[in-house]
Amino acid sequence: SNTKIINMASIKKDDNKQKWEETEFPLVCETCLGDNPYVRMTKETHGKKCKICDIPFTVFAWQAGTRGRLKKVEICRTCARSKNVCQVCIYDLQYGLPVQVRDKILAEEGCKDAVVAVPQSDANRAWMTAQQERDIEQGKAIQGCVPTNSAAAMKLQSMARMEPRYERNLPKLCSFFAKGECNRGSQCPFRHELPRDKNDPLSKQNTKDRFFGTNDPVASGMVRRQKEKAEK
Repeated sequence: SNTKIINMASIKKDDNKQKWEETEFPLVCETCLGDNPYVRMTKETHGKKCKICDIPFTVFAWQAGTRGRLKKVEICRTCARSKNVCQVCIYDLQYGLPVQVRDKILAEEGCKDAVVAVPQSDANRAWMTAQQERDIEQGKAIQGCVPTNSAAAMKLQSMARMEPRYERNLPKLCSFFAKGECNRGSQCPFRHELPRDKNDPLSKQNTKDRFFGTNDPVASGMVRRQKEKAEK
């Protein structure tokens, strides 16, 4: 049997393991849940390390709708709460926008205090996480990442993308189809489309960039389109 027996007493004695996150439900957006009103999730306690803080956390996985692929949470719930983002796509939960876009608007509209700068160093991030967990336990909401004036709120609302975008859940591209070698036909679980140009910036996305709001090609494209629209 592959069943692993974990001695919880030894975990409780280990300071590092005490910080491991256990949760009952993920913090995810409507898009990532998919179009099926009934979602069956698998749950793996301490299933992998968070891509932001490296702390092991509870991993949830599910089929994202009728045509969607299997989705898993990528970052821990604590990190997601610190930026008010979905644990899967790392988009803002209130406005459906990339962090880079949301934080840019907050800063430009005089809400710099609302922009949560998550430390990049492990020690500082651990301290911030402990502070946030204490606030949550005491019933205090994390105040960052929300507009503190009407100008910022209106601008974010005008750019908000709150309608579910289920196309983001489609299966990954079939690498064998791209080489002309896939023989599964309609039974293939992957998409039979040719891949994007390798130089397309959208093909170079990663979780950390999205979370910290840096070098995010999706955000850059949105800002550029918004600027072009304003200039017309």
